[in-house]
Amino acid sequence: MPMTITEKILADHAGKEHVTPGEIVEVKVDLALANDITAPLAIKVFREMGADRVFDPSKVALIQDHFVPNKDIESAEQARVMREFAREQGVVNFYELGDSGIEHVLLPEKGLVLPGDLVIGADSHTCTYGALGAFSTGVGSTDLAGVLATGEIWLKVPSTIKVVYQGQLRKWVQGKDLVLYTIGVLGVEGARYRTLEFSGPAIQSLSMEGRLTMANMAVEAGAKNGIVPPDEITRAYVAERSRRLGVFYESDPDAEYERVITFHVEDIEPQVACPHSPDNTKPVSEVRDMRIDQAFVGSCTNGRIEDLRSAAQVLTGRKVHEGVRLIVIPGSRDVYRQALSEGLFDIFLDAGAVIGPPTCGPCLGGHMGVLASGEKAVSTSNRNFVARMGHPKSEVYLANPAVAAASAVLGRVGRPDEI
Repeated sequence: MPMTITEKILADHAGKEHVTPGEIVEVKVDLALANDITAPLAIKVFREMGADRVFDPSKVALIQDHFVPNKDIESAEQARVMREFAREQGVVNFYELGDSGIEHVLLPEKGLVLPGDLVIGADSHTCTYGALGAFSTGVGSTDLAGVLATGEIWLKVPSTIKVVYQGQLRKWVQGKDLVLYTIGVLGVEGARYRTLEFSGPAIQSLSMEGRLTMANMAVEAGAKNGIVPPDEITRAYVAERSRRLGVFYESDPDAEYERVITFHVEDIEPQVACPHSPDNTKPVSEVRDMRIDQAFVGSCTNGRIEDLRSAAQVLTGRKVHEGVRLIVIPGSRDVYRQALSEGLFDIFLDAGAVIGPPTCGPCLGGHMGVLASGEKAVSTSNRNFVARMGHPKSEVYLANPAVAAASAVLGRVGRPDEI
């Protein structure tokens, strides 16, 4: 029976020869993860269940990334609960501060997610790892507690929407623009509990950073997971990070899809998602007169080295516009170190930017860039809901790193080629 890549991964982890959309399956989990917001509640429920030990200390990842360095007493207490649990349980993959970073940047970097894996995380953007050809999805902390105890979870097999991207990208168009454009077409519920399978020539030529960005935002269309069929780019990426290459599944040629959508990327220019929804997308040329107070380059969506290079390319020899704050936050220690060694920090500092330690920070209105009433920001993050980055009367415009950097220089939403 023909199956999609997602169906094959679920079937394998359920010990079945085949599965079909709508079927409920019990699957074994390769990696369970949580952060400093979601882990404390999962730990509480874990203990209330009467569980004593996690199912496998080597298959659990606990990452402090949302409110670190701790911004107040409450966040310090959350970090303490997580730290003590990790030590008690012998959790192998526990990351904090000096060895940490944003979870969805850090874990692929560490080689902890590989093609064919099944990953469950107490964070909605766990879908990021689909870029590696894995099935990964987010759940609530209560569900994660069950996974921590048993190593298993019940899932409904999603049907798949195949999105084919034909052609070659225009200058300054990145994976962020492809996924924003796609969300604009589908809407925030257009892929609800579906798989978004990204394919086509434009995806095959896209870097791993771009693929991670696209899979990261699949959930913004309501998808259960996003996934990219693994190829030689995937193989090269994981070979540098793990002795285990994983399982390279691909969809059967006659696999059944709910629908197939084709986009011609030559028609797509850099995109901007206007307030207050990721599907309120417009070409940047239609939003060019919007004044901004802040620009943010970072987050689990665009905090990788390629993203920082893109912003630096635009900022070289230029200054941030008077009255605009530019915040740059590398997604991990390794990204931080690489950006430093490549001289990117000199470019950012010379332009007038502030550079922060690896953390989610402003993305969720946590710290290090919270917006005041009436302020507008261009952000490379993944959500722009009301009050997402601060005051309910602030506004967030989502864009790629080059657009964010250009906007910081222009003092308004704008294109890199304008400067």
